[in-house]
Amino acid sequence: MKLTGAQIIWESLIQQEVEVVFGYPGGAILPTYDALYDYQDRIHHVLVRHEENAALAADGYARASGKVGVCMATSGPGATNLVTGLANAMMDSSPIVAITGQVASHLVGSDAFQETDVTGVTLPVTKHNYLVMDVNEIAQVIAEAFYIARSGRPGPVLIDICKDAQQKSAEYAPVTSVRMRGYRAIKPMRRQDMPALLRAAADLIDNARRPIILAGQGIKHGKAHDELCEFINKTGIPVATTLLGIGVLSEDHPLNLRMMGMHGEAYVNQAIANADLLIALGMRFDDRVTGNLSQYARNARVIHVDIDAAEINKNVPADVGIVGSVKDVLRDLTPLVSRRTHSLWMEQINEWRMDTRAHDVINQELPENMLLAPQVIRAIWEATGGDCTIATDVGQHQMWETQYFQHTRRNQLLTSGGLGTMGFATPAAIGARFARPNEEIWAIAGDGGFQMSIPELATIMQEGLNIKIAIINNNYLGMVRQWQELMHDKRYSATQMWTPDFQKLADAYGMLGLRATTLQETRDIIARARAHNGPVLCEFVVENETNVFPMVMPGKALNEMVRRQPAALGTGFETIK
Repeated sequence: MKLTGAQIIWESLIQQEVEVVFGYPGGAILPTYDALYDYQDRIHHVLVRHEENAALAADGYARASGKVGVCMATSGPGATNLVTGLANAMMDSSPIVAITGQVASHLVGSDAFQETDVTGVTLPVTKHNYLVMDVNEIAQVIAEAFYIARSGRPGPVLIDICKDAQQKSAEYAPVTSVRMRGYRAIKPMRRQDMPALLRAAADLIDNARRPIILAGQGIKHGKAHDELCEFINKTGIPVATTLLGIGVLSEDHPLNLRMMGMHGEAYVNQAIANADLLIALGMRFDDRVTGNLSQYARNARVIHVDIDAAEINKNVPADVGIVGSVKDVLRDLTPLVSRRTHSLWMEQINEWRMDTRAHDVINQELPENMLLAPQVIRAIWEATGGDCTIATDVGQHQMWETQYFQHTRRNQLLTSGGLGTMGFATPAAIGARFARPNEEIWAIAGDGGFQMSIPELATIMQEGLNIKIAIINNNYLGMVRQWQELMHDKRYSATQMWTPDFQKLADAYGMLGLRATTLQETRDIIARARAHNGPVLCEFVVENETNVFPMVMPGKALNEMVRRQPAALGTGFETIK
């Protein structure tokens, strides 16, 4: 069957079971968009208002669906606008395939209009990328790109296709298998080494008195949720999660300690600092998790399991390092360990937990006219019963979401971890809406991050997407202001933010807009938003100098936290070791 390169693109995407593409047309990709006219009943194209948001929406779709997300843009600025979204996916191991148009092959290297070496630009922020100049390569390259994106440690792949390759014709046949010389999804360990490593890990686990599991996103990617539950139910070992590991184990499970790290729960950080064994599963010991590495869990042995060999011994030396899928490793390791409980260890952790709760601002009596961001997050959780998907932006509200929303469902929280991309929430919620059409979707953003993706309100309206948006408005770039307060003598510079009238903004887009300034109004507008069959923009005007605590300051050990004093508001804090 002879088809144009543009038609081959769409046929290949259909072959990969792609249902939705997020994109923005332009000259160099126009032949592909022309061909789309005949494929609109088979693939839904979502016209975003900025290419970065196409990549972020594809990322949100990938996280929410477990499939590969797809975005599309033209050459030059269209392609370079994807870069932040690709970097976000690379840092967080999200499977994305980005297809960009390129100038005609005979013009490559001539500085033609809207020509950019996008493969060179994106080389550091993609798992792999391609420049396709021959129509005969398109089908094979797309098949390879999807295989690379989803296999091993997932990540983004970019395909840059010259305009004439889209226009020329070639014989097309579906690519049913991919064999790539030199590419290994997992760098395998020697088979004869695995039994000894598993036995060594089992011995460390059986002899530990204060063990903790550090659960990361690799558990989600490996679909190892059940294996994790079986393992902890047998060993009685408590679980701390990374930011992206939230959702690998229900937070109402008695062994789930919740999130660790710079803004993790204080008692979790204290437990890690006092542990004698860390079992790291699908996580990479990011600096936000460890604090000062020289002071990190100094009395603990370390078992590290990860699908990416590069992560073993990269930041924290492992006594036992195992390269492989967390699912496979736990399945083989669980029969080797003894059935135990760690009652004394859990008693100690629970003492620390009670002390943390005493410091919790949400448990204090507050003036009726005062609204704190944690109260808004808790009110959304209470109203939804936790039965929804949350996409957050980056900043203070992101950390409060981890602290005050109890995540009882798998893969419930979609958030930018490694790159910390402001503007993520709204496009990610758009992607999640297509991945989970029957679920309640909330985008939670600060007034700063939301203003980076305001144009996507038009996308929401054009697509008729039922998304609830919560803007936590403190008229500051809150997390930066917090750092300025605590580390720069409150010298606020370029962090105070003027914001528009969000209710009028919502009205301009034809969307319901609501505002709350008190806790009772907060509960009322959340109820109204949930009852409304359509998108809603909710603004919550909160105290503008409230800080996220605890906080591990740069250069400090994980257990050297700045913590709020009981019943203190505003800037009251103390250092707890």
